[in-house]
Amino acid sequence: MCPYCGVGCMFYLVSDGGRLVGIEPSTTHPVSRGGLCVKGWNAFAFVHHPDRLTTPLVRRNGELKPATWDEALELTVDGLRAVQAKHGTDAIMFASSAKATNEENYLLMKLARAVFGTNNIDHCARLCHSSTVTGLAETFGSGAMTNSISCFDQTDVILVIGSNTTEQHPLIGSRILNAVKNGTRLIVADNRRIRLARHADLHLRHRNGRDVALLNGIMHVIIAEGLEDRKFIATRTENYAALAESVADWTPERSAAATGLDAGDIVSAARMFAGGERGMIVYSMGITQHSHGVDNVRCIASLAMLTGNVGKTGTGVNPLRGQNNVQGGCDMGALPDLFSGYQKVSDSQLREKFARAWGVPSLPSEPGLPLTRAMNAASEGLLQGMFIMGENPMLSDPDQNHARTTLQNLELLVVQDIFLTETALLADIVLPAACYAEKEGTFTNTERRVQRLRKAVEPPGAARADWEIICDLAGQAGYEGMHYSGPSEVMDEIAGLTPIYGGITHDRLDPHGLQWPCPDRDHPGTPLLHVDRFTRGPGHFSPVVHRLPAELPDEQYPMVLTTGRTYFHWHTGSMTRRTHLLDREEPCSFIELHPDDAARLGIRHRDRLLVSSRRGGVQTEARVTDMVIPGVLFMPFHFAEGAANALTNNVLDPESSIPEFKVCAVRVEKLP
Repeated sequence: MCPYCGVGCMFYLVSDGGRLVGIEPSTTHPVSRGGLCVKGWNAFAFVHHPDRLTTPLVRRNGELKPATWDEALELTVDGLRAVQAKHGTDAIMFASSAKATNEENYLLMKLARAVFGTNNIDHCARLCHSSTVTGLAETFGSGAMTNSISCFDQTDVILVIGSNTTEQHPLIGSRILNAVKNGTRLIVADNRRIRLARHADLHLRHRNGRDVALLNGIMHVIIAEGLEDRKFIATRTENYAALAESVADWTPERSAAATGLDAGDIVSAARMFAGGERGMIVYSMGITQHSHGVDNVRCIASLAMLTGNVGKTGTGVNPLRGQNNVQGGCDMGALPDLFSGYQKVSDSQLREKFARAWGVPSLPSEPGLPLTRAMNAASEGLLQGMFIMGENPMLSDPDQNHARTTLQNLELLVVQDIFLTETALLADIVLPAACYAEKEGTFTNTERRVQRLRKAVEPPGAARADWEIICDLAGQAGYEGMHYSGPSEVMDEIAGLTPIYGGITHDRLDPHGLQWPCPDRDHPGTPLLHVDRFTRGPGHFSPVVHRLPAELPDEQYPMVLTTGRTYFHWHTGSMTRRTHLLDREEPCSFIELHPDDAARLGIRHRDRLLVSSRRGGVQTEARVTDMVIPGVLFMPFHFAEGAANALTNNVLDPESSIPEFKVCAVRVEKLP
C-alpha cells in the first residue's frame, strides 16, 4: 500500500538482490485500478537513500553520536521516568504517526496509557482532520468518510470545497475528472484556479476563511426555493428548525458581500447541488485548517442532510485524509480522549475493559493534551518530555520559531524516524525505524479500508520496525504485556477491544482489505455508513455563526497567505525530496502571487522575495500567476529552506485545537 496520501493505492514492490528497483501497480485493486500518481510510481526511490538512519543516536557534549540499542532504550525509558518523577505523570507527551501502521499506532497508545500512565497521546490528525472528527462525530456520530471511493462513478453532482484533489489525492481527482466526462456536474469552491476548476460547471473563488458564509448562503437558497429533501429531514434528522432559522438571514446578497462572489453564482451553486438526485461533497484541509474549522464541517454535514445526500450510493461527505494512515491513527486511539475505535477514556467501564485486557490496575481518566496544546504547554514549561514517532513538527507545525524554541527547551526529546529530519536534529535520542517497505502490518485508507502491508526488503543497518521498538521500550520499562509474535497478533488484540475492527484479522484482508465497521468474522465490511440511521441515531443539524479568521490583513501586513501541497511533494518532504525525479520536478520553495499584485510591487516571475508575518520571515521565489486572486498568496509547506510555517498563525480552533494554517496576514518585499 502506498506510503503517501490517504487514497490507499496498492502496488507491488519490485526487488533485485535485496534492493527495490521499481513499482508495479495492482490492476485488480478497487481503489487504484491499475493507476498510480507520480509519487506512487516513485515510492521505492527513497527506501535505500544514503540518508537513512541505521543506528541509534544519543546526544553527547552537544552532538548526536552512535549508540547501542540497549543504551538508547535505557536512556529513553529512564529519561521519561525522570521527567515524570520531577514534574508529574502528565509532564510527558507521545506523538504517534500517520505514516506508521495501525498496529504501531495502537501500541504507542498502549505504551502511553498502560506503561507511562498518561493520556497525552496524539498524532498529526490534530493538524489536518481533528475538525472533521469533532464536527462529524457531533452531526453524524462518526468522523469518517461516509461512503466509498467507487461512489464517484455513480453520482450526479460533486461539490469540491477546500481540496486541490488532483494534486493532493490524485487517484480520487482522476475519478472526479472521469465522472465529469461522463456527465456528472462539478462545483469547485476554491479561490485558486486549481486543475479541477478548469473542468467545473461552476467555480466559486470565495475569500479565504469565508466558507461558513458561502455554505449558509447555499443552504438559504435551497430552503427558500423548496429544494430541500423534506422526507429525509423528517425521518432521519433532528434540529432542522434551528438550522432553517440560522440561515434565514443569509440571503444570496449577504453571502455575496461576505465571500466576494456574485449572488447569482451562489444561487446557481445551490440549485445545481440540490438538483442532482445523488450528490457528493469533497473537502480537505482547506475546510479544516481554520480557527473555525469545526464550524465549516458542521455546515458541510448540514448541507448533505438538507439535500438527503447521506447513506446512499453516489452520495456522501468525503473528508479526504492527507496521510496514508491518518484514518488508522485516529481509529487506533492515538488521540488524547479516546481509546481505539473512538471509545472514550472518560467512560469508567471502557477504562476497566482496557485495563483488564492490558493487565494494569487502572488507566488515567482525564483526557490528555492535544498535540498543538502540548506544544504550547511545553513552551510554558508545563510539559518537559516528548516522544515523537514519525512526525516532523519543525516543518509541519505553525509558527516555526515557536516550535523550535519549544522543542529545544524540553528536558528530553526522543525522535523515532527513518531520516534525520529537522525535528530529529534537535533530539536527545534518535531511534532508527524501518519504513513501510521493511515491515508488516496494516494501513486504513480514507474510505475506511483496512489493507495489508507486506515486508519486501530488510531495514538498513540496525533499524527496527516501529512496533518492535515500542515493545522493546515497554519491556525496558518493566511491562510484560507487549510480547507479540508479530503484527497479526497485535491486530487480534485490537479486534478484541475495538468493536468497529472486531472482525478484522490479517488472514481476512486478502486481496483488497475490509472497510470498517466490521464487527465480527462473518461480516463483509461496510462500504456505506448511515444507510438506515446515523451512527448517533438521528442526524443532528448544528447551525453555526459566521466568524472571521483570527488574523486579517492590515496596513503593516496587507496580504493574505494560504498554504498547501504540490503534486510532486508530500508533507514535509522527508521522503519525496529524497526522490530524485520528484525533487527535480519541484526543487525549491516558491510563492504564487497575482499579476496585479506583482505589477503593483514591481515583482517579476522568479524574483527572490522576502515574505514576512508577525511570526517571522522567509525567502522564496516568485511565481506570477492568475492561479490566485489579487491580495492572496499561496505557498507550499514542503521546503525547509523556504518554510511556509515560519509564517503561519498558531491560533487554534477552540473545539478541535487545529491551527489556522489557511489564513494569515503577510507582506512581500522584493530582494535586491
